[in-house]
Amino acid sequence: MLQLRHWRDQLLLQEDLNFLLTNRVPRQAITRLMGRFSKIRNPWICRLSIAIWRLFTDLDLSEAKKKSFDSLHDCFTRELVDGARSLDDNPRVLSSPCDGIVGASGSVRSGEIYQSKGFPYRIEDLFGDPARAAAFMNGTYVTLRLTSSMYHRFHAPCDGRVQHVTYLSGDTWNVNPIALRRVERLFCRNERAVIRMILPDGTPLALVPVAAILVASIRLHFLNVLLHLRWPGPNEMPCDQIVTKGQELGWFEHGSTIIVFAPPGFMLARGIELGKRIRMGQALLTLPPPGGNSP
Repeated sequence: MLQLRHWRDQLLLQEDLNFLLTNRVPRQAITRLMGRFSKIRNPWICRLSIAIWRLFTDLDLSEAKKKSFDSLHDCFTRELVDGARSLDDNPRVLSSPCDGIVGASGSVRSGEIYQSKGFPYRIEDLFGDPARAAAFMNGTYVTLRLTSSMYHRFHAPCDGRVQHVTYLSGDTWNVNPIALRRVERLFCRNERAVIRMILPDGTPLALVPVAAILVASIRLHFLNVLLHLRWPGPNEMPCDQIVTKGQELGWFEHGSTIIVFAPPGFMLARGIELGKRIRMGQALLTLPPPGGNSP
C-alpha cells in the first residue's frame, strides 16, 4: 500500500511539473518566439534542433519526402512520400483528416461535449455561435490529438465543398491530457478555426483545428492564408472550394488538435477508441448501411 501511494505521489508530482512548465509561463510570447526560431534557415541550427527534438519524442522521418530540411519549421510541416498513407475510399466513410491519438468522442448531448472525463464544454462556445453549431446537435464528434513528432498536415475526410471558415483568436494552453484534466473549456479558450463543409448530398461536416502552446498558426491552402495570433482579419471567410477525399487542406505550424463533427446518423468506425493512434485516411466515422445495421 505504501509503495502504491509513493507511485501515485510521484505521478502527481510529475503532472504538476509538466503543467507548470507548459502552462504557467508566458504562453503566447513563447509561442511567437518558437515560431520565429523554427523558421531560421541554418543547417547547423536545424540539425541540432532535430537531434534535441529526437531525445524527447519518437520522431520518425523515414516517411518524409525530403531527406534534409532547411529549418525546423520545414521538418515540422514535412510532406510524406507518395503512398505513405492509405485512404479508405468507401463513400459512406469519413476518413481521418490527420494522424492523431483518439481523445474524447461520442454524441453531442444537450449541446455538451467532453475534452476529458468530467470536463464538458458547450459546442456553441467552441464554434463561437449557436447557429453554426446547430447542425451538429445530437450528432457525433471525435477529438484527434497530434503530438509534436507526428505528421502535421490535415486532409479532407470526404468529397465535398468547403463553404466557410471562422477564425477565433485566443490563448495557447497546452492540449495534452494533463492540461485537459485541469483547465475547464480549454478548447474554447485557445486559438482555433471552424472549417464548415458539405458532402455532395448537402450533409454538413465541420473540422475544428485547435492551436496550442508552441503550435499556434494554421495554414489553409484553399484560402491561401496563414491564421495566427496577430491575424488582422477578416474572421469570417466564406468560400466555395471543391475538395476531394484525402486532398490536403492545410497544416499546423507544429501540431495540436482537430475535432471532427458530423450530424446525427454517423457513428464511430470500428476500432476508434480512446487512446488509439490512427493515421490520416483511416476510417473514422461511418453512416449506417441501409437497414440500420452497424458496418
